[in-house]
Amino acid sequence: MKLATVVGAVAVSTLTACAAPQATAMKEPLQVYAAGSLREVLTEIARDHEARTGQKIALTFGASGLLRERIEKGEGAQLFASADTQHPQRLAAAGAWAAPTVFVRNSLCALTQAGTNATPQNLLETMLNPAVKLGTSTPKADPSGDYAWELFRKAETVRPGAYAALDAKALKLTGGADSPKPPAGRGTYAWVMDQGQADVFLTYCTNAVASQKEVPRLRVVQVPAALQVGASYGLTVKRDAPAPAEAFAQALLAAPAQATFARYGFGQP
Repeated sequence: MKLATVVGAVAVSTLTACAAPQATAMKEPLQVYAAGSLREVLTEIARDHEARTGQKIALTFGASGLLRERIEKGEGAQLFASADTQHPQRLAAAGAWAAPTVFVRNSLCALTQAGTNATPQNLLETMLNPAVKLGTSTPKADPSGDYAWELFRKAETVRPGAYAALDAKALKLTGGADSPKPPAGRGTYAWVMDQGQADVFLTYCTNAVASQKEVPRLRVVQVPAALQVGASYGLTVKRDAPAPAEAFAQALLAAPAQATFARYGFGQP
């Protein structure tokens, strides 16, 4: 990875600017838009960065696809941390944003109700069971949904006909523009499962672990290797963003932040 190349234009333009605009930029909060699955970890990292540098950071979380649409409509994001690389790449292709750099990784797990009795060995059979409600996020709006459908395609190679069955039965419960929001203080996936909206929910392993902490009766089931899908998280900086945007991007790739990501269950780039 060459983050300096990714955001080099930002650094050059900022270093050649006069001191007054630089000082003004430091007083303004850095506008960071980030995938909802980063909420807890990025809040901690941003707090540490602010304490160390004095730079305030305003965090906006949501489904990556919906955030990308908001940015395209003119919202003032300066750094975008997506749960995939496709949405930041789409911004980069339009010219105003740098090419994305992968900064962390994740994977899919199954969050299940206690009575579902799913295991890694029978997970596909469980999801295919007509009596089992299978929940996912919303494809295109939320990369978690896209990754779920990628898992469905892998299931087809294991059991012919599985894709059509899973595609037909999957309930898109989260991540969409019109998806119901949980009450204040509740995690989205813990709330969905606590409400009984799904028996099995495919989500990031980090989300599943956090949901189990909130609702201990829930179970986290690892996806077997034949079905596993890796999630690469992409980071991009707006080309005309001030120097603090580059500094925070650099910080996300540095050892202290990476250690924090690891503590929350994320993988290295």
